[in-house]
Amino acid sequence: MVTNQIRQLTATKAKLLKLEKSIAAQLARELAALPRKYGFESTPAFIKAVRAAGGKATGAAKPKAGGKRRKRAVITADTKAKVKALVSAGKTGAEIARAAGISLPSVQNIKKELGLVKKRG
Repeated sequence: MVTNQIRQLTATKAKLLKLEKSIAAQLARELAALPRKYGFESTPAFIKAVRAAGGKATGAAKPKAGGKRRKRAVITADTKAKVKALVSAGKTGAEIARAAGISLPSVQNIKKELGLVKKRG
């Protein structure tokens, strides 16, 4: 009884494997034929056309929806001096970030580097 079911299971697994291989081979053939089917001379030309149609002509990442991608700030000695002066003037982190043209995490990193952060007790 059980041995008969094991044989059936083994045979079914073999059929499944054969079917998976057949499907993979058929899919590969169909994909390889797509450029010719649509009148392209080469696969790279076809891929370029598909990317252009999908809005990804260069393959480069698009900026996030809702705005432009920010330019990375360059932290100079002058920037650090400005942050130090604004901290001494009692400005908040957000005010310092706006005045210096850098992000709040950059302000926090500079403050930590300059030893201007109070230790938690």
